[in-house]
Amino acid sequence: MTSAEALLEHLQNKQSLVINPRRRNGVILVKPYHAEFAGPGAFVGGDLDQDVTLCYPVGNLDWLTPPSPAEQIKAYLIRRQWTVLIKQIVDNPIAIERAQVILNQLENWFDDATVALLPDAAVATLVGVLSSTVRSARTNTTVF
Repeated sequence: MTSAEALLEHLQNKQSLVINPRRRNGVILVKPYHAEFAGPGAFVGGDLDQDVTLCYPVGNLDWLTPPSPAEQIKAYLIRRQWTVLIKQIVDNPIAIERAQVILNQLENWFDDATVALLPDAAVATLVGVLSSTVRSARTNTTVF
């Protein structure tokens, strides 16, 4: 079982978890109509992610059980920060620019090699573009 499959099983069981804040890792959580990103320190699970259908690990995915209610609240706030960052990218009405910005941001948060391993579809779902748009942004070509 891969780390993504194991995490998905935990999420389906409504377990409360925190993406390990001491590692450069995260996860793209695919839901029925959109995807969300949870980076280091972010809360995942519980009722918040019961509708996750697929997980794409970013980096060497690792998670922890929150040791206290206060730590769980802190992790919720970090998850909210990741959501706000993605929303700022999504607010751009130009699809190719959204794709380029999310790729640039992921490369800043992680590294080029890690981002290169992410499927175009996973990245596309994060910012509401087609897979072909992400592919074009990766190769700096224009989609017509």
